[in-house]
Amino acid sequence: MNLQQLRYVQEVARRNLNVSEAANALYTSQPGVSKQIRLLEEELGVDIFVRRGKRLTGITDPGRQIIAIAERTLRDLANLKQIGDEFSKETEGSLSIATTHTQARYALPQAIKAFMERYPKVRLELHQGNPTQLCEWVISGQSDLAIATEAIENYPDQLAVLPCYQWNHSVIAPPRHPILKEKILTLEAIARYPLVTYDFAFAGRNKINQAFLARGLTPNVVLSALDADIIKSYVALGLGVGIVASMAYDAAADKGLRAMDASHLFSSSTTRIGLRKDAWLRGYAYVFIELFAPQLTKAVVEASLRAEGEDPGL
Repeated sequence: MNLQQLRYVQEVARRNLNVSEAANALYTSQPGVSKQIRLLEEELGVDIFVRRGKRLTGITDPGRQIIAIAERTLRDLANLKQIGDEFSKETEGSLSIATTHTQARYALPQAIKAFMERYPKVRLELHQGNPTQLCEWVISGQSDLAIATEAIENYPDQLAVLPCYQWNHSVIAPPRHPILKEKILTLEAIARYPLVTYDFAFAGRNKINQAFLARGLTPNVVLSALDADIIKSYVALGLGVGIVASMAYDAAADKGLRAMDASHLFSSSTTRIGLRKDAWLRGYAYVFIELFAPQLTKAVVEASLRAEGEDPGL
């Protein structure tokens, strides 16, 4: 048994049993991966994968347990490497941040700029996806932390969850749109027009849905998108009124649009950081977190990772 075999098993499971994709990701050959997995199965005396001919079609019951142990072992080894790097290369390394477009575009730039000025030798990686993907990347060790509004709190066993800040929505429209003449913005007024807003998995969309449902209204959502820039583009074209995170509207940059505060219509949303509970963080990771959310000091983050102390709520 060796670490290479554990990595092969883990990667095949990650790639939905596609050995070719696993081999490409590991920069090796498909026959080599298959051979090493077979050798491991022979040594353990059990099949890890279900086969139909040469194809892998499933994971056996003992295989699930073996893969879980392999993943823990590889994470622990990664933590050992992190500890060594922390003391031998305090200001060098990498930090992988999994986040949504809205956070990357509007919430993170200042923290990233300050971090890069302080740690010029640390390579920052931004990986964008939907909230569920972000959590899975952190749980698997592909990213160090996730920053999102949705989904992070749905993984209490695997992720330590830390609230960063609260935000709300604004309604946007072209300068001469009739909705801008409303003295008091209401859900009824919004529902009179075609609506462009976020996809169901993003940026507080559930809060928007809940608000309309509570008033017995069914908005005419003509387009849903993954990020605010797309929403703004189509609203500017006259496709409808838009609902975006307030942070996504900049009066100076978005000259072809006007915004109306909608915080009285939709409940606030909370952006959170998710960290894998068994992760060992480099010192500069704690610095980045505090730059982004100053209330999240190293002591607060460490207490959350150990599931100690009070919830650092907003």
